[in-house]
Amino acid sequence: MSIEQEIQIQFRSMEVNDIPQVLEVEQDAFSHPWTAQAFQEELTTNPFARYLVLEVEGAVAGYCGMWVIIDEAHITNIAVHSRYRGKGFGELLLRYAMEFSMLYGAEKMTLEVRASNQIAQQLYKKLDFEVTGLRPNYYSDNKEDALIMWVTYK
Repeated sequence: MSIEQEIQIQFRSMEVNDIPQVLEVEQDAFSHPWTAQAFQEELTTNPFARYLVLEVEGAVAGYCGMWVIIDEAHITNIAVHSRYRGKGFGELLLRYAMEFSMLYGAEKMTLEVRASNQIAQQLYKKLDFEVTGLRPNYYSDNKEDALIMWVTYK
């Protein structure tokens, strides 16, 4: 994909009717995907939840969920469908999520990432996240450790 090509991208708040498309991304990205009910509950009952979708050419290509509590944003999940990976959309989505969280008072952001997920870790480090801790056996599918990463907004 060249820079000369105009690609229509849009970020917006996730709505309940987005859940089927978000589930496609979720199932493509994760070995233990969230259920439709989990997204439904986040969108309708969690007052701290803020969920975004990334649309490329009108299709949901990715999403990001976070909880914003006082001055902290905690990424619950972030994913880009495999057919859109490697094109910079993940970085755009995370940058937008960081800016969006600031509108709700966040001054810093945290997330957990698989210790083996070097690609995601490179992205997070590019955006100034730093490893601050470890959650042993965090992931239920294979008991993999999670790195805890934080960034303070400038």
